Amino acid sequence: MDFANTLVLAAVAGFTIFLGLPFARLKNPPRSMQALLNALATGILIFLLWDIISKASEPIESALATAQHGDAGNFILLLVLFALGFGVGLLGLVYFEQRFIRRTGQAPQTGGSGVAPFQLAMMIAIGIGLHNFSEGLAIGQASSTGAISLATILIVGFGLHNTTEGFGIAAPMTAGNRPSWAFLGLAGLIAGGPTFLGSVVGYSMQSEAVFVLCLALAAGSILYVVSELLNVGRRFQLRELVMLGVFLGFIAGYGTDLILTWAGA
Repeated sequence: MDFANTLVLAAVAGFTIFLGLPFARLKNPPRSMQALLNALATGILIFLLWDIISKASEPIESALATAQHGDAGNFILLLVLFALGFGVGLLGLVYFEQRFIRRTGQAPQTGGSGVAPFQLAMMIAIGIGLHNFSEGLAIGQASSTGAISLATILIVGFGLHNTTEGFGIAAPMTAGNRPSWAFLGLAGLIAGGPTFLGSVVGYSMQSEAVFVLCLALAAGSILYVVSELLNVGRRFQLRELVMLGVFLGFIAGYGTDLILTWAGA
């Protein structure tokens, strides 16, 4: 697959995330629906966290096997990058919240959390964007090496996957004022655009170090967001409905990922 076709299809895969975003404009949804939507987003992100860590561990474990035969340099590099990326992704958002959100004096709208729905949605978009950059790397690398069938399946799979991720961004905003289309467009660009950018980088270069670092950053930021969404979920005091939503969200994320597993990605 040539460079131009790869970029066009990668852009389509990334921007399917916009299909789930209109849910954010639901007008005054019932409390039970808000709880379910928030829980679905939580479940999707829990799956993403597990999936990201699993994918980041593969090159690290491969490097560890090599290190057992005397060459430990690559293993140490990847391990340091994973720890650094995870720490920056997690603690960076903690610092950002304390430094720029809590100090603004904005009224919390998410129950025990100091993060308003729009801010939480944007943090989710950033975390997903980092994850999607690594997905773009996989698309670009597969296409550049001539694995056309794999690249095509990756594009289809990531496109389906991004639809559920868009829904995860939209869910927290149903608890606040209706977002503007401009805000949804920005959130979609931040979350879906990196699939396109990652494909550009992946087509022109192959780097395990960049791949692991991006995944680690995504894992740390998504872990932070999951903790915030769990705080929101407790506010609704609908434990059975929330647990059902988390389950359905996880299954939705896992189901759309099965195409990628089948492809051997």
